[in-house]
Amino acid sequence: MNFDLELAKRVDNVEEILKQYIPEETGYQKQIMEAMNYSLMAPGKRLRPILMGETYRLFGGHKAKIIAPFQAAIEMIHTYSLVHDDLPAMDNDEYRRGRKTTHVVYGEAMAILAGDGLLNYAFETALTAFDAAAGISWPEKYQYFERIARAVRILANKAGIYGMIGGQVIDVEGFEKGIERERLDHMYRLKTGALIEASMMIGATLAGASEEEIRVIEQIAGDIGLAFQIRDDILDLVSSQETLGKPVKSDLKNDKVTYVSIMSPEEAEAEVLKISQRAVDNYHRLAYRNDFLEELIMKLVYREK
Repeated sequence: MNFDLELAKRVDNVEEILKQYIPEETGYQKQIMEAMNYSLMAPGKRLRPILMGETYRLFGGHKAKIIAPFQAAIEMIHTYSLVHDDLPAMDNDEYRRGRKTTHVVYGEAMAILAGDGLLNYAFETALTAFDAAAGISWPEKYQYFERIARAVRILANKAGIYGMIGGQVIDVEGFEKGIERERLDHMYRLKTGALIEASMMIGATLAGASEEEIRVIEQIAGDIGLAFQIRDDILDLVSSQETLGKPVKSDLKNDKVTYVSIMSPEEAEAEVLKISQRAVDNYHRLAYRNDFLEELIMKLVYREK
């Protein structure tokens, strides 16, 4: 398997899915659609929809029309979080994914509304999976309706105050001396890990995985998210803006607590290795195999951008 070629195919597939679901830029309010689409269609890794699709395939899922709305929805929610994260009230970043951030191009008010629009539109999009399942015959139709409902619940929970938004709150509030590591891990598991958990859990749920299998997937995804974010801390310190497509050393500039502020980069790398190995060990507990998914997990935590 040529991993890079296979990854490029999957990125292209996600891009096509997004194009199917982006709102049409018409009407008196068309500027919000333009801002939403500008943000959503910026070049990106499309990690979360790819993880969702690969987990769906891991458990034998094969109906693209059922998974596609959720793949688009998870990328919309991830994008909205970036739009808001870049705002002057948050990180005040001017570049994201190699180009000007949404608030720089469209203004702060429209960026806030674009983020809100993406979040709401994500659920509108995910719920179209019910329309896709409507043409399936009984009793299989009932099974898909039930899975879709469970998947929407996962999406809402992991994107909300007990997931990604909760992690963002911890980030805004800051840290108390003496509990940085404990609080940092919790923040990362919510702010970054929650949407990765949602992606893989939804893929497993829609494919009909058991409750125990979904629980193992949640553990794997949580560790991927934690290792991914620690790696992000390391890259912010040692990489360049040209490589990352966004400003570097911004954590240092904003005096943020990160793994490389409470330990050396070498110690942080060791944590990445330990956590990612735990994810792979849990993956091997499953009775199914997806070689591309396994390699993707390792590539993510050892990436350079």
